[in-house]
Amino acid sequence: MPKKKNKGMTIFAIGSIPLILVLGNSMLIPILPKMRSVLDISQFKVSLIISAFSIAAAISIPVLGYLSDRFSRKAIIIPALILYGSGGLLAGAAAAWFSNAYLWIMAGRIMQGIGAAGTAPIAMALTGDLFKGSEQSKVLGLVEASNGFGKVISPIIGSLLALLFWYAAFFAFPVFCLISVLLTIFFIKEKKKEKEPPSLGKYVKGLISVFRTEGRWLFATYLTGAVCLFTLFGILFYISDILEKDHHIDGVLKGGILAIPLLFMTITSYITGSKIGKKMKLMKTLIILGLLLMTSSFASLIFFKKLIPFFAVLVISSIGTGLVLPCINSFITGAVPSDRRGFVTSLYGSVRFLGVAIGPPIFSTLMAWSRTGMFLITAGLTLICAFLCMLLIHVAKKEPSKESDTLFEKLQFT
Repeated sequence: MPKKKNKGMTIFAIGSIPLILVLGNSMLIPILPKMRSVLDISQFKVSLIISAFSIAAAISIPVLGYLSDRFSRKAIIIPALILYGSGGLLAGAAAAWFSNAYLWIMAGRIMQGIGAAGTAPIAMALTGDLFKGSEQSKVLGLVEASNGFGKVISPIIGSLLALLFWYAAFFAFPVFCLISVLLTIFFIKEKKKEKEPPSLGKYVKGLISVFRTEGRWLFATYLTGAVCLFTLFGILFYISDILEKDHHIDGVLKGGILAIPLLFMTITSYITGSKIGKKMKLMKTLIILGLLLMTSSFASLIFFKKLIPFFAVLVISSIGTGLVLPCINSFITGAVPSDRRGFVTSLYGSVRFLGVAIGPPIFSTLMAWSRTGMFLITAGLTLICAFLCMLLIHVAKKEPSKESDTLFEKLQFT
């Protein structure tokens, strides 16, 4: 555990990693309509700017998660941040000077996605390594709040940068990455591994054992995390489109409006993480409650088209997301011993990224089909997740007498 005098900077450094990650998609959301116009591409192609990043991350995350277990978290995080920043430089240069800019922007986004794979999921595992007990849940709540804070400020930053030139956001990525790299180098001190890492064969056997005994509840939490991110980025994509098309709102005002639901999610995430400790029953209750709030909000949105009532109802889903994600983070981070934690948290990161990846293109298709159908399908997904979490997460009736590095004895599995 970090020394008290350095603990604040250690938490700040860890929090900077998911903050950088979330800028990768959220900062570009406000400029997607402009990008579509300048590059003269279809709505589907512009949605792939988000999806390429997320799919590349989802594919790369399990590999980097394994490598972080075998070597160290910092050995993966620092090169990943450098690659992330380099991808932003390539995409920005392509937009500024290349004739076939779209293809090069996609290449840069894929580079960024691979780099992103070594950021937030590894930061979750790192938090599990450095902090224990209720303090671990608090720091994980701060990590999720940092993620949410990034989502709040990134549309505003993206809109402000677009006042310079529409692709300016791409050049901002290396600057943010450099700051996070320096914080990671100077303020995160990892523990030395007490024993040699297991061979690949033993490592895989250990993972198979984990998923054999805990697979049902891991499936429920993984799916729930993916659905939360799918709905979040899908709705943001929808809002960005209607603000410009139907309400003729652009620029910084648009970024500020996009930030409203994200702000409520961030505040809720922070409060939830600071209060849940290691209370498994409370976590399960909050996950189900949050999903039901999301369901009721999405189902109700079919009745509201004016901006103020629409956002008033949408905020309920943001509060629900803020209840769900910190609890899932605590479940998953504490689910396995530290020598396999990187892979399990990274696999969770993969499914979150897949949720982000499929959100914009699917919502783009649903928007063209039916607004009512889009919101009802979204509500149905969150309701299914609520039932799965209720059925598959079984919490022991009696809490153990002392804090544990893992949650094995705190959970009973069906």
